[in-house]
Amino acid sequence: MAKKTQTDRYAARGVSAGKEEVHAAVDKLDQGVFKGAFCKITEDYLTGSKKKCNVIHSDGSGTKSIIAYLYFKETGDASVFRGISQDSIVMNIDDLLCIGAVERILLSNTVNRNAKNFTGDALAQLILGSEDFLAKLRKLGVKIYSGGGETADVGDLTGAVVVDSCAVAVMERKNVITGANIKPNLAIVGLSSAGKAKYEDCENSGIGSNGLTSARHDILSPYYRKKYPETYDSNTDKKLVYCGPYKFEDKLEGSNMTIAQALLSPTRTYAPVIMKLIKKYPKLIKGLVHCSGGGQTKCVRFGKGVHFVKDNLMPIPPIFKAIQKASKTTDKEMFEVYNMGHRMEVYCNMDDAKKVIAVAKSFGIDAAVVGRTEKSKREDGKNHVTIVHEGKTIEYGPRD
Repeated sequence: MAKKTQTDRYAARGVSAGKEEVHAAVDKLDQGVFKGAFCKITEDYLTGSKKKCNVIHSDGSGTKSIIAYLYFKETGDASVFRGISQDSIVMNIDDLLCIGAVERILLSNTVNRNAKNFTGDALAQLILGSEDFLAKLRKLGVKIYSGGGETADVGDLTGAVVVDSCAVAVMERKNVITGANIKPNLAIVGLSSAGKAKYEDCENSGIGSNGLTSARHDILSPYYRKKYPETYDSNTDKKLVYCGPYKFEDKLEGSNMTIAQALLSPTRTYAPVIMKLIKKYPKLIKGLVHCSGGGQTKCVRFGKGVHFVKDNLMPIPPIFKAIQKASKTTDKEMFEVYNMGHRMEVYCNMDDAKKVIAVAKSFGIDAAVVGRTEKSKREDGKNHVTIVHEGKTIEYGPRD
């Protein structure tokens, strides 16, 4: 019998790694005012201005909320959900960054919970954590405000908690970063997902909020399967449920963090960096890609006729090495699922790369030219990606 790939394991856990069926449906719909932009952008239906446009975006913390739930149940520390509220917010605003939206953002949260398991003290930490993080962003100059939210008690749908957010912004059309300028002969500057930014309270493992279904089950011990059956689908093959070698208190090899600290590192926002770049160098940014779903292949969806070459990647943080070792996932699949060390890409002229790196480092975030764009080498002219890692070349074709 052939060995299951990580894609097979994802499917068996009820997850679509590439979301091909989602894109098959969504990509046929109206693409908005700026086709090919990172987020769908509409006419300004809110004020009716011909000079402005609207964007509404939804995302969440994904199954990272389940890891926080496990930690809460094990320790009684409800404050862990403050990080989960940040995850949900950042997964929205860092997508909005990619179209240049850094102000006039209104955010609403939706919490779906099982009230028997996810109690009031945990809910309070989640809500307060959200408000505190929005206040922190405003102090950093990001004009984002709370529009309230909804807490839905849906015990039939979830055994624990799911945390999602929705962000709305109004912006000047002239300020939109459309993605149309992602063309050959640009530098790709990666902004590190790990380390400690000046505006962060603790070291970040770089995990973000993607691929946590795999990370959770492949890293964590069967102990959690036996003790917390409400945290997984009972129809899933038990061989794929919490089948890893670690418990929360174990040390993450190659770091100063525990497994819990690494898995629960709040998702870093790059809003202060991008905002400073936009204001200091208004024409510098040709494109931005948030390496979330799709990891290092996310870029293939943007621009036309582009070969994305990434042959100078940043060091891979220990958490991804641990996931790969435990799951025996191939390099090719790891780079498709996880950010692997940088979660935001700035596309600019080669001569401007040093300016991007300097701005990132002024916030304590490492950055480097991780690659470049070239003209597509495919006969059909479609976008494709080449990653060079530890002497191996990995190729990814277009996503149709």
